[in-house]
Amino acid sequence: MELTPIFELGVAEAYDLLVGRFGHTELPPLEAIENEDWGRDFLLSRFLDLPAEALAAAGLSLSIAGESG
Repeated sequence: MELTPIFELGVAEAYDLLVGRFGHTELPPLEAIENEDWGRDFLLSRFLDLPAEALAAAGLSLSIAGESG
């Protein structure tokens, strides 16, 4: 199974995964961050705190497409 790099996620998709799959209930409401310049970076930074195994189980990786490892 090919993993999707987190960097390919949109704001809403990243938010849904963080809240729904990983239980990050401390995030501000999506409406408060989705149109902000820093919103996507803020959400993607939250994935860095998750174990690689948890990301892989969700079909995600921290690697940029085309990178190995």
